[in-house]
Amino acid sequence: MARFELKLPKMGESVAEATITNWLKQVGDKIEADEAVLEIATDKVDSEVPSEVSGVLVEQLFGKDDLVQVGQTIAIIETESGLVSETAKQELVTPNEVEAIEKSIEEVKETVITPTNFSESEKFFSPLVKNIAKEEGISLAELETISGSGKDGRVTKEDVLEYIKTRVSVISSAVEVPKQVVQPQLITHNPQTITTSLNGGDEIIEMDRMRKLISGYMVASVQTSAHVQSFIEVDVTNIVKWRDKVKSAFEKREGEKLTYTPIFMEAVAKALKDFPMMNIAVDGDFIIKKKNINLGMAAALPNGNLIVPVIKNADQLNLVGMAKAVNDLGGRAKAGKLKPDDTQGGTYTVTNVGTFGSVFGTPIINQPQVGILALGAIRKVPAVIETPEGDFIGIRQKMFLSHSYDHRVVDGALGGSFVKRVAEYLEAFDADSDF
Repeated sequence: MARFELKLPKMGESVAEATITNWLKQVGDKIEADEAVLEIATDKVDSEVPSEVSGVLVEQLFGKDDLVQVGQTIAIIETESGLVSETAKQELVTPNEVEAIEKSIEEVKETVITPTNFSESEKFFSPLVKNIAKEEGISLAELETISGSGKDGRVTKEDVLEYIKTRVSVISSAVEVPKQVVQPQLITHNPQTITTSLNGGDEIIEMDRMRKLISGYMVASVQTSAHVQSFIEVDVTNIVKWRDKVKSAFEKREGEKLTYTPIFMEAVAKALKDFPMMNIAVDGDFIIKKKNINLGMAAALPNGNLIVPVIKNADQLNLVGMAKAVNDLGGRAKAGKLKPDDTQGGTYTVTNVGTFGSVFGTPIINQPQVGILALGAIRKVPAVIETPEGDFIGIRQKMFLSHSYDHRVVDGALGGSFVKRVAEYLEAFDADSDF
């Protein structure tokens, strides 16, 4: 018999860990090759981990809700001798490799400097915080820079663990610029009722893991960025008329439904090319000017939660390509079939609050980006129409664009000019054009 180590597979360039949400197979169960063994969730999407071999599950190394790093062994599968695939064999660690790893660990241990004396600090740190800092090799200087969320600004266990998570991401990304705050691009499970009040009135519902993450990301974004908004009203009558005219022919020729979203996304991509300082990220005191224009498309799921798939290189797509990308990502988001890479690398986000009938909104910035645009509902309204022969009142299709931006790095002139440029592209839409 041979023992195969099932490891957490790599799920994307910037995905380093996942949480086990459910074991589909229990110890003693038979498993076929490519059969799903467990379900996992990143802070982006949910997925299954299949087995590379056939055999019997003999050990689960982690339990439900445990956090696992990419590459860690999560289960042991016993296979019949000789049946392990070549790919699986490459994953197995030989005794010599184990010995080499252990030797490397010992060499690292020998280089560790005398433990830091945290009592030298004027700040108060709990014994638990000190122990975590010592185990993770955090210096006193580093510990004193961590912002505390506890009473009187004290550093808590959660503050240290969040700092360690950021620290690890900096090391693992090497040449990539680290993100200050993990992007709130999430799929969540339905919350479950824990208990109800004794009088039969209020119902108490505990947040599930992903909802807690969303809550944390939203608060972190507000605390990180100086949010400010600009609003502009746009006349989209030409767009409405054009879509009504061509949507049937478009679907017949392209096999895709034509919504307003790709038209708006195309205008945003053009405006970002005109104003590249809106296509940036912030890391501490540094501004990272992004080379690619990758548009996040916030989508509401039936359970009320959000996910933000990303249209890569959106400025290089024509309207047909944009429509295909929007429909593909939107469809897979609703079906829960997005891959982690589908939600990575966004440089600017668009959210459609008009879907719920909202005229406009004040969305929270998707960190570490510096701007997010909310699309309001399209409404028929009376409007003053200017012509060479004079002004008159007419019925027009109008909507509001709400632009939230980070006032630390985007001033009012840039934030307002950008959303105005988006409006200009939309109002200049040619109602007589083809697709």
